[in-house]
Amino acid sequence: MQPADDMSVLGNFADSRFTLAGVTTRFTKREGHYSVTTDGPDGRLADFDVKYTFGVTPLQQYLVELPRGHVQALPIAWDTRPAAAGGQRWFHLYPGERLRAGDPLHWTGYQQNWNFMCADCHATNVRKNYDGPTDTYATTWSELGVGCEACHGPGSKHLAWAEAPGRDPRLAVSHGLVPQLDERRGTSWSRKPVSGLPVRNRPRASEREIEVCGRCHSRRSQLTDDVTAADSLHDGFRVALLEPGLYWPDGQMRDEVFNYGSFLQSRMYAQGVTCGDCHEPHSGRLRAGGDGVCLQCHEPKLATPAHHFHPVESAGARCAACHMPTTVYMQIDARHDHAFRIPRPDLSASLGTPNACTNCHGDRSPQWAVDAIRAHYPRPRRGLQSFGVAFAALERHEPGAARDVAAIASDAGQPAIVRASALARLTGNAARLDPATLLAALRDPSPLVRRSAAALAVERPPATLADLLPLLHDPARSVRLEAASALASLPPGSLGAAETAALNEALGEYSASERFNADRPESLVNLGSILGARGDLAGAQQAFEAARRRDRGFLPAYINLADVYRAHGDEQRAEEVLRSALPLSGSSGSAHHALGLSLVRQKRLAEALPLLREAAAREPQNARFAYVYAVALQEAGRRDEAIAVLRAALRRHPDEAELATALETFTRSGR
Repeated sequence: MQPADDMSVLGNFADSRFTLAGVTTRFTKREGHYSVTTDGPDGRLADFDVKYTFGVTPLQQYLVELPRGHVQALPIAWDTRPAAAGGQRWFHLYPGERLRAGDPLHWTGYQQNWNFMCADCHATNVRKNYDGPTDTYATTWSELGVGCEACHGPGSKHLAWAEAPGRDPRLAVSHGLVPQLDERRGTSWSRKPVSGLPVRNRPRASEREIEVCGRCHSRRSQLTDDVTAADSLHDGFRVALLEPGLYWPDGQMRDEVFNYGSFLQSRMYAQGVTCGDCHEPHSGRLRAGGDGVCLQCHEPKLATPAHHFHPVESAGARCAACHMPTTVYMQIDARHDHAFRIPRPDLSASLGTPNACTNCHGDRSPQWAVDAIRAHYPRPRRGLQSFGVAFAALERHEPGAARDVAAIASDAGQPAIVRASALARLTGNAARLDPATLLAALRDPSPLVRRSAAALAVERPPATLADLLPLLHDPARSVRLEAASALASLPPGSLGAAETAALNEALGEYSASERFNADRPESLVNLGSILGARGDLAGAQQAFEAARRRDRGFLPAYINLADVYRAHGDEQRAEEVLRSALPLSGSSGSAHHALGLSLVRQKRLAEALPLLREAAAREPQNARFAYVYAVALQEAGRRDEAIAVLRAALRRHPDEAELATALETFTRSGR
């Protein structure tokens, strides 16, 4: 990130134009200032000064400052690659979208806001300073770009060490720097005599270096900006797990996840590799070129056709081509998956996941790749990432899938992020998890596992209450906040004085984190939910109303606001809110479902049934919607239709006990 000037701007601002979806954007330079003419917050064409450049290669974006301190990223970027490689052109980051003013993804919307989306990783010592009531940013930073303190923490102690009289570097290993990025100091790698596999001379004893890199090289949400590189990653951020939509079921990256979550799945991570073993952090380059970075530790024969069975110097001969396949983001930015997995085209055939073989051989089938591998390796290795079949089966609601995912959650041989992800995927199926496994997860060394266990424990009260309380004092803020959320709805007086004080302190921390992110509708909804759980209905209503103002299409704000009116006994107002949400629903059935329930409570069952039917039709993956619709049909005296709905739902959700019980009950009632 740099101020926009003649040294930093790489795009063509010589009165060039780019047209998409009926909007022509013009790039000009006037009196030394770079300017863009495009559709603004009101949808009309206007001139905007470019204040900063963002990125260098393979593309460069441009930042505009709007009123109230909102710095926004333009969606039309400059392709900085050579013309021969297809570059030196303007292109749109969302070419298939018709983005108009008011859409969160429009360049003036909150999804393109630099203050929230970009600043913390592209500037040093950022303080967002967002004020919710006025929707104003007063964002500050110490340095544009990634400065020394971004990775090494506050520099004041280092300066004090440097200025101290008679200082002896040999006696001050840290030189006043925190954190100590010393995991690789005194380490070496050798190869096991028989297998040839690399082995570290001593186990990696900390996560410091990896967590410092993970602050930016992870998909995560920020909990506060009152942390530095000296603090744990999990004290300032909530790292995304291997969630559907972000990752394929087998853990391959799908959306932009920025390496950390992929690396945590890998055998290299498990064996003690750190980011700095491969990357030189100050230059941004690999420690060796081409396959040389891999051959620092691995046997040279692995870079020959005897192993990879590709012609020498061909694209498929590179280690990264097979073990770090790329996915293209931002239209032209190819990024490597850092899970270092063994290619599994057999999983592509059964799960629909991508694989390195057919990524290159696009005209071939996954089965062709399976056969090709077996021709060279009759007994191919399965790899460390063995959870994909179970995760995919649970996504498809197959019989026994929840049991298999629960087994992964309890398997100590699985990476921590996989066990945490398995726990998260068991939401709604906590009964499939052995209580001893859940208890062990609440005490797991990994904050990722403890966080997932805390979220899942709410499905198993009250036996886990005493086990959840210690997490209110967890060293990781992300875990404390999850525990506070899980315990927020406890009735007053259910805890002792000390426990109540601990819960209140953690809830205060939770609220502060959501207020820090009050520029996001989801954070306002989270805040409102906690306030409502603690009995502050007025505060909850205020938060949900603010979420609606932030994003008029954010359905959870409407549904939660309607719940507040219902709690106040104002079912009519709740109905009005939900009806206003219906045109905004898209493919979601949640507003229809909530409105249907509201009408049921008002004894208007005939009006409710079409809405409940629509909700179940829109979201067949939601077993609860089908169950509620079937119950409503039964109440309306339409038992045969109710039974048909339950049978169809059970074919999709064979493990759902609620559906099975209702089907048995309704069937018996007709005998």
